[in-house]
Amino acid sequence: MKDHGIVLFDGTCAFCERSVIFIARRDPEGYLRFGASQSPAAAALLASYGVTRETARSIILIEGGQVYLRSTASLRIAARLTPPWSWFRMFLWVPVPLRDAVYRVVAAVRVRLAGRSNACEIPPPEIRSRLID
Repeated sequence: MKDHGIVLFDGTCAFCERSVIFIARRDPEGYLRFGASQSPAAAALLASYGVTRETARSIILIEGGQVYLRSTASLRIAARLTPPWSWFRMFLWVPVPLRDAVYRVVAAVRVRLAGRSNACEIPPPEIRSRLID
């Protein structure tokens, strides 16, 4: 079986859910899998890496046996997408404290920008087959 990256996101945030749809539509090879970080499956997965959702409090990428958080996760996810989005990987050269400062600003206003999500909403077909159990 092909190796996959796993993206864990805040399932109660509309901005995060829209981001997952954006990512899935620009990941034609289907490399990335998705899960709400509040789910039992995500909690178990994070625990296997010694990370809790409360500790992470950000978008999370699990790839190649590593856990990536905040801006590093976002930019590594972007690197897997079709151009021009994959070009954002060049920002991995920016020092983490600077990148994460920008990430924290966006994270602080994301719910105000996009609102809360309807957790019962059925994901689009391109996402359903890529959700973790």
